[in-house]
Amino acid sequence: MLNVIDYPAQEAPTKPALVIAHGLFGSGRNWGVIAKRLSQDRRVLCVDMRNHAGSFWSDDMSYPAMAGDLTEVLETLGGADLLGHSMGGKASMVAALSGAPIRRLIVADIAPVAYTHTQMHLIDAMEALDLAGLSTRGAADARLAQTVEDRTVRAFLLQSLDLKAGAWRLNLAALRAQMPEILGFPEVTSVFQNPTLFLSGALSDYVSPASRPRMKELFPRGRYVKMNGVGHWLHAENPRSFETATRTFLDAA
Repeated sequence: MLNVIDYPAQEAPTKPALVIAHGLFGSGRNWGVIAKRLSQDRRVLCVDMRNHAGSFWSDDMSYPAMAGDLTEVLETLGGADLLGHSMGGKASMVAALSGAPIRRLIVADIAPVAYTHTQMHLIDAMEALDLAGLSTRGAADARLAQTVEDRTVRAFLLQSLDLKAGAWRLNLAALRAQMPEILGFPEVTSVFQNPTLFLSGALSDYVSPASRPRMKELFPRGRYVKMNGVGHWLHAENPRSFETATRTFLDAA
């Protein structure tokens, strides 16, 4: 089963548990701040997706496989709410469409469609990074800056670098080989009838008007909210607003 970071409810739980699935190159730890705040009255579990952080490695990065991983976690809880961002959002949608025990679904800045962009250049950069003699994250950042200009992206990637082991906590070979699967979305004919929130960044181009008909077709009870002033990593750029939108949706009658 997936590695899980468990945040027990700080008070007697009055709300269903929430499972959070991160995006490509991420980890459950990325969601710690939001998870802690949301765990006031509910249990929150942040998973590490396969080939990421503390979870198992596999050659299969298909969405049915990742959806199966999430379903296994949800079934141990007897059902729960599910939040997925980017790649984790696609896996969450497939889990919902496959009949996983999900009460309410939140999909963060992704749509149930195939994309043409690629993150292969970031895999190239991570694989090319000379890890010899690195003892500080600052030194790693300086080296990575030679191939990745954006400081925010570098900081995000370096969260998956194990300095002591001198290795990435990512199965870069599998992620490279399976990039077409990660960018795509499987053909599905089922429909998820429970409440769904599509939460996107106003500065992001990941959820376009062209994808709205497919979203409405698969998730007829979907709601659509844009967060102003943020892009694809909306939860990191404005965690308080993201938390408020999430809590409001999950607590609705």
